[in-house]
Amino acid sequence: MERITVRGLAEQKRRGERIAALTCYDATFARCLEAAGCEVLLVGDSLGMVLHGAETPVGVTVADMVYHTRMVAGAARRALVLADMPFQSYARPEQALATAARLMGEGGAQAVKLEGGAWLLDTIGQLSTRGIPVCGHLGLMPQSVHRLGGFRVQGREAAAAAGLLREAEALEDAGAMLLVLECVPRALAGEVATRLTIPVIGIGAGAGCDGQVLVLHDLLGLGSFAPRFTRNFLAGPDGTGGGAGGAGGGAGGAGGIHEAVVAYVRAVKAGEFPGPEHGFD
Repeated sequence: MERITVRGLAEQKRRGERIAALTCYDATFARCLEAAGCEVLLVGDSLGMVLHGAETPVGVTVADMVYHTRMVAGAARRALVLADMPFQSYARPEQALATAARLMGEGGAQAVKLEGGAWLLDTIGQLSTRGIPVCGHLGLMPQSVHRLGGFRVQGREAAAAAGLLREAEALEDAGAMLLVLECVPRALAGEVATRLTIPVIGIGAGAGCDGQVLVLHDLLGLGSFAPRFTRNFLAGPDGTGGGAGGAGGGAGGAGGIHEAVVAYVRAVKAGEFPGPEHGFD
């Protein structure tokens, strides 16, 4: 079984094949998601909210991320394991190197993800030159939620959109090999994906991206709040009914967790998810 790499994902983009990604925090779900066809398992600092019960991810530690990354990487045999670098763990390039070394050396990640734009260019360059694959993250950046004033769509104004596009190009030039765009207008996200040669993975960024990622718990309808850009794949085809009624789902549902993830992967690959109702203008 051939391991998926960041360069392999770039080849998928060149072939026009969409990339399916999901968050993952443990070995059991790593096996489930990989068997369903997910190419990227994102060990997200979203675990602070869905596992710890916090309102934001800012309290997640490097130790938390190493632990959960190790659980996922220990079970994954094909999917790329991408680990978030948590809040303030990459404020300086030397600190970023130390954090990435732990996530890859102790945790087993194949790539790391950082939130931020122009201020990270030197850090990304240093990580890249030291053999560390980097994924950028622009748009809504959950670690900056207090500065942003909440979980809000980014890049709607012309100046903000132009700035985000410039930063995306700068991240690629600095050495980033992937980019996540979160909660940005679909037209802007599509332009970014067209301009960049690296894969652009969207969440709340429309269907014009090269791939999609969701928080696993949202896909299963387990969140206390369902953002507009999510869909409960364990429920019926329209995301309603059925519910997360254990392994059997519910009436009209997907039939089980594995089937729900398979349905998500198929919908992403076919360009059926996200639909217009899942994006922003």
